[in-house]
Amino acid sequence: MRVEGLTLVYHIWKYPPFAEARRGWDVWSNAIKPPRCAVQSKFSQPNFRQPNELRMASEAVLHFRRELTMKKRTFLKTASVLMAAPFISRMLSWAAPEKLRNWAGNLEYGTERMYSAESLEQVRRFVKEQSHLKVLGTKHCFNSIADSSDQFISLQPMDKEIALDSAARTVTVEAGIRYGQLCPHLDEQGFALHNLASLPHISIAGACSTGTHGSGVGNGNLASAVSELEFVLASGEVVRLSRERDGETFRGAVVGLGTLGVITKVTLDIQPRYTMRQYVYENLPFDQMKDHFEAIVSSAYSVSLFTDWQKHRVNEVWLKSRVEEGKSGEAPEEFFGAKRATKNLHPIAELSAENCTEQMGVPGPWYERLPHFRMGFTPSAGKELQTEYFVPRQHAVDAILAVERLRDQISPHLMITEIRTIAADNLWMSPCYHRDNVAIHFTWKPEWPEVRALLPMIEKELGPYQPRPHWGKLFTMGAAPLRASYERLPEFVELSRRYDPKGKFRNGFLNQYIFGS
Repeated sequence: MRVEGLTLVYHIWKYPPFAEARRGWDVWSNAIKPPRCAVQSKFSQPNFRQPNELRMASEAVLHFRRELTMKKRTFLKTASVLMAAPFISRMLSWAAPEKLRNWAGNLEYGTERMYSAESLEQVRRFVKEQSHLKVLGTKHCFNSIADSSDQFISLQPMDKEIALDSAARTVTVEAGIRYGQLCPHLDEQGFALHNLASLPHISIAGACSTGTHGSGVGNGNLASAVSELEFVLASGEVVRLSRERDGETFRGAVVGLGTLGVITKVTLDIQPRYTMRQYVYENLPFDQMKDHFEAIVSSAYSVSLFTDWQKHRVNEVWLKSRVEEGKSGEAPEEFFGAKRATKNLHPIAELSAENCTEQMGVPGPWYERLPHFRMGFTPSAGKELQTEYFVPRQHAVDAILAVERLRDQISPHLMITEIRTIAADNLWMSPCYHRDNVAIHFTWKPEWPEVRALLPMIEKELGPYQPRPHWGKLFTMGAAPLRASYERLPEFVELSRRYDPKGKFRNGFLNQYIFGS
């Protein structure tokens, strides 16, 4: 029988009642016969506070670098003694694995029951057997829209490209694939997507289901590229919808918020690959933004404005442009009063730009310029909170200035705000349904009590401008005004009930904000 020796050593030495832990260690050290082995290179040494703890722990680590082997009879005898000891029970409780949380760590999910499906047939069989479940993707939602207290299903193993149709200019992928996986392969085949979000590490199905977006006055959100969907109903039946064949039903299903079924395949529009470059400018005065907003946001294929709401200025302007043959790529030194940066910058100027996409006008593939962060950089945890509100573009300046009035309350808890534009679409539950939008995005420090107190103030200031919150981010807006802001909501509820009559895919969030129950 084999036990996880290193894990045991680590938790015993780290357990607070150190004297009791030492007595427990004595029992284990007499019972376990160490194997002859080499030191493992991937071990991460615990951070002990006292020199004597470090010395003793180091000796133990060097002695038990691999999994420890013990005789079965000795193990059973020793285990019975240890499990009877009160300190071991407390230690095992203390050393229990962390609960399942989202990427940012602000949300603890209602269950840890997770099934990973590797095929359509596995999805069908598992879904049919459950009374309630939700799909959990890359866990980038900051609220409970994807939460479940019953059962999760993950499609992350289903992350392959199914078919690339160069004549139709479409690519069909499994639902678990991420943009960072698809884009380099697509580029190798000579194709590209129309836009990308700031982080490339999100799943395609999840991003489209929540109306996630990039930027650009002529660019729709990521869901606007969807031309076909395949999903599994509560009954296990497979449904396929297409833009061309299914019209309004398709448009109701694309930004489906996880209410209709388990998406298993997505078909996206593609176009010939293109090259891009980006420049960054610093310190654009708010007065210039106020007087020339449309010119500023229309000056490149994708434009992002970053501000901390202090000093009446936009800290950074990121301009991402397509490289056009015969057109100079040189950018002016000044842009509406802002100065061109002389080095690569992070959206938060104080942070290193090491993991940001290349700037300074250096040409590169579309997928290495449209996101703000490099494909190869995969953040392990968010350590932040996010909020975002969409307002009609014609109200952009008034809405931005309304938020600026709260600058002294906002800034102490803010990392940065990003302002972007998104073109209108015809997807029922998209925040951009039938209106060109400006999105005002807040990346907060992980200070939820303070942020929660601020959100109603921000929502009140934005109230006159018909705000819609991002479906996957934090907000405090009431259910009634949120539902009232989506004119196709009654039809969407009817569509959801047609495909999921017993509410297998609903949860508390959806019942509150979509179904009104």
